[in-house]
Amino acid sequence: NFVAFVGADDYSIGLAIARRLLTAISGKGNVIILEGVKGSLTSTNRVRGFNDAVKENPEVKLLASQPANFQRLNALQVMENLMQSFPQIDGVLAANDPMAVGAIEALEGANRKAMVIGINGSKEAVELIKSGKLLASGDFNGFIQGCIGTQIAVLNLRQKSTPKEVMLKPIVIDKTNVTPYEMP
Repeated sequence: NFVAFVGADDYSIGLAIARRLLTAISGKGNVIILEGVKGSLTSTNRVRGFNDAVKENPEVKLLASQPANFQRLNALQVMENLMQSFPQIDGVLAANDPMAVGAIEALEGANRKAMVIGINGSKEAVELIKSGKLLASGDFNGFIQGCIGTQIAVLNLRQKSTPKEVMLKPIVIDKTNVTPYEMP
């Protein structure tokens, strides 16, 4: 029995951020997905959002979808292997920012270019967006979740009515709105 759930909809974040990448590549080209831990709910829902966005774009070809376990080094290694198999990669859909960073490092190491997105809105992602190396990141704001959860807890302790569920809307962070994310 719980008072309320405060969270973000991983499917919606995956769908929104994938749409941003697919728009940037004009709805055509070759993309890959870097999944999180196989079977984890977060990865499953984000990847489902990625796949649904790809289905909306018939000229986009999904070359591969492989787990990189939400880790930068794993993503770098997976990306290096995928680049050996696929001479043309136009976009990389990474289920979190550390995997996006690993993909960027692999691309740079091979002197190749592709648009890359991640999810988390991490400080490193914000810096990469500003430098033009990362197209975008989905905002997954644990601080805001904590603030709302605390507000609900206080209301509950004061025996006031509270919502059973608060789902944060997906926000895509890119060059057009990155400035507020520069602040800790």
